[in-house]
Amino acid sequence: MEYRRLGQTDIDVSVICLGTMTWGQQNTEAEAHEQLDYALEAGVNFIDTAELYAVPPSGETQGRTEEYIGTWLKQRGTRNRVVLASKVVGPSEDWLPHIRGGKARLDRKNIEAALDASLRRLQTDYLDLYQLHWPDRKTNFFGRLGYEHDPNDRPVPIEETLTVLDDLVKAGKVRHIGLSNETPWGVMSFIETAERLGLPRVVSVQNPYSLLNRTYEIGLAEVSIREQAGLLAYSPLAFGVLSGKYLDGAQPAGARLTLFPDYTRYSGPNAVAATERYVELAQDHGLDPAQMALAYVNTRPFVTSTIVGATSLEQLKANIASIDVTLSDGVLADIEHIHELYPNPAP
Repeated sequence: MEYRRLGQTDIDVSVICLGTMTWGQQNTEAEAHEQLDYALEAGVNFIDTAELYAVPPSGETQGRTEEYIGTWLKQRGTRNRVVLASKVVGPSEDWLPHIRGGKARLDRKNIEAALDASLRRLQTDYLDLYQLHWPDRKTNFFGRLGYEHDPNDRPVPIEETLTVLDDLVKAGKVRHIGLSNETPWGVMSFIETAERLGLPRVVSVQNPYSLLNRTYEIGLAEVSIREQAGLLAYSPLAFGVLSGKYLDGAQPAGARLTLFPDYTRYSGPNAVAATERYVELAQDHGLDPAQMALAYVNTRPFVTSTIVGATSLEQLKANIASIDVTLSDGVLADIEHIHELYPNPAP
């Protein structure tokens, strides 16, 4: 396993991070513990979760993922061996009525309540990284490319959110903070506010990034490098699409997009066409398509860690093994050629 420094901290995290959002929906507690055991043995020391999980979100399963991690931490006594990250939801009145009555915001009342609940479920008294799952303001995230300004938007001020997080850091409940589903303006605004007021500085940005969605490179990659706030890349396999298992209309039993067909972010015609080319490229070079896609993300200079998720131990083993895959100059050149033909088909 390889390790990289998390922002301007003294923490080194594995380049492969264990994603957990299927636990409690597609995976049982026993399967979650099996994945955690294997990942830790393989050198993965970074675990990412969220109060929202499992996914798809529902009142029945909300918080169950953190509970599974909490029982593992207690049973194995491994808290001091892992870097544990979770997230607090942003405004969600339209689609998460089961979380704080649909009134979630990134203000003191909500953040403190969310963190305390996460710590109870995780059976720990601190998080190494606490992330804002999406912005409080209305902006372009979750697949939206264009920004449409809403003059009536009244977001919680960044200064207020950071002040709450500062208090949680001082209380010892949080070591460091990060953002998720953010824009260049958002990341730089958090950094500027923190530096101006002496508040906690963002150490990471968790956004989508894959061969089908390289929009992070346009503005945020430079921010990550220059400001030492690296990317924690989620959906690096585009919901498993880049493995090629959905090509030709296939619907594998138990697969995420088979179970939840409404998740169409990576299933458009250009995404399918690009995936066909990437899978063909991998096969031509004797590479596993999923491992090729992950290896590409692993090696980007602005990436701190690649978040992999799996519903089977076999998938997890293959995903973690991507750390040992080296892409030749020829493969990298061909990837760029396909990207030129199909630029960001699934943002």
